[in-house]
Amino acid sequence: MPEADALEFTPTWIVAGVCSLIVVISLAVERFLHYIGKTLKRKNQKALFEALLKVKEELMLLGFISLLLTVSQGVIQRTCIPPSWTNYMLPCKKMDAHTVTAKVLALGARRLLSKSGPRSEHCQNKGKVPLLSPDALHQLHIFIFVLAITHVILSAVTMFLGGEKIRQWKRWDDEIEKNAGNGSKKLTHVQQFEFIRENFNGVGKESMILSWMHSFAKQFYASVTKSDYTTMRLGFIMTHCRGNPKFHFHRYMVRALEADFKKVVGIRWYLWIFVVIFMLLNVNGLHTYFWISFIPLILLLAVGTKLEHVIAQLAHEVAEKHSAIEGDLVVNPSDEHFWCARPRVILYLIHFILFQNAFEIALFFWMLTTYGFNSCIMDHVPLIVPRLVIGVVIQLLCSYSTLPLYAIVTQMGTFFKKEIFDEHIQQGLVGWAQKAKRRTESIKDAAGGGTHGPSSGLEMLRRAAAAIQGSRAPQR
Repeated sequence: MPEADALEFTPTWIVAGVCSLIVVISLAVERFLHYIGKTLKRKNQKALFEALLKVKEELMLLGFISLLLTVSQGVIQRTCIPPSWTNYMLPCKKMDAHTVTAKVLALGARRLLSKSGPRSEHCQNKGKVPLLSPDALHQLHIFIFVLAITHVILSAVTMFLGGEKIRQWKRWDDEIEKNAGNGSKKLTHVQQFEFIRENFNGVGKESMILSWMHSFAKQFYASVTKSDYTTMRLGFIMTHCRGNPKFHFHRYMVRALEADFKKVVGIRWYLWIFVVIFMLLNVNGLHTYFWISFIPLILLLAVGTKLEHVIAQLAHEVAEKHSAIEGDLVVNPSDEHFWCARPRVILYLIHFILFQNAFEIALFFWMLTTYGFNSCIMDHVPLIVPRLVIGVVIQLLCSYSTLPLYAIVTQMGTFFKKEIFDEHIQQGLVGWAQKAKRRTESIKDAAGGGTHGPSSGLEMLRRAAAAIQGSRAPQR
């Protein structure tokens, strides 16, 4: 006898109605994203527009994962394993049949991706069990979706809140430009500069350990002061834009941060590997999800401390080399202040921190809605509350302290970023360099393959094009 709820025995008005609802919701989301994209392009926000495209790519990947899970469901359920294999590495202790029946009746029946039927009997007839039950497959399907959406939303929230704090520094930038040229060139003792007093005098001057402790504490109460911003801004301009003292540093820094956002919002393949590893280690009694909640917190505190210590190192270098300075205090940016001499390492760590925090938050809400607050997989209540508190602390600290720190301190590397050029200048430099290169090759061919070197003008264009096409530009 055919099943009453098979598609061929389902009223057409139900099928058409459900399909219409799904199509309407999908089109509404697509139109909403399209509207945001048009708005960003109209406001010439290319970096944020590319980040939006990255979000669309993630949604497309989610759709493919969903389709793959649905299509492969039959194969998974026909894959049989011995029942003894299911007794190892369980997130919860198995219950007896009576307890399971009562729990199912209490929760009520739920619609799954498909019902247990002949495919389940296929393994039962062999004395085995399916590799993954329809219920488990359905829940896994939902978790992957919740994880990706949570990561994108929390990353966007972090960038928005951090960006708002960075925009507050614009008044400092405007004040500096307003007072430009009014400063005196008098000789000033190095210890009288506020930047030196805040980051070198006192505890930082006495001991390296105390200097690190000061950097650790500073990220909580005054991550970037006015003297920090003013000094690092001047150091960047004097190193990379000496011929343009009116360079708009704040606008460049915001553009660079927006360009990094498209990397932060994406979910890379190695992040999925971490998800699989954490799922594997979620064994009953280990409290894995409680312990891994400390990983992003420890990394975030380490990143914030390192960024603050870079500022302290800049002050230390100046104080050690000079006893008095004529005019303004100028620091010397260098990659040597960063881990592995690569400022970009900080961005990768922030990416992992945001993803790991999103994993914790998504996991909590998924377990809460799927199994309930008192389920064994939720772990003990005394362990749940600290996980939520840590998640909130990470979100706020990363938004209001670490991300603004990253935005300005990573400009203290040896190289500047391609966002130092406006969009139309980037396109123009690349076009000029390509034309000059083709013209030089034509001259060489006409001269019979001579080895005349490129002119200084062509070399300048070539370097500028390398700055635009690459991720970082060479220091001039």
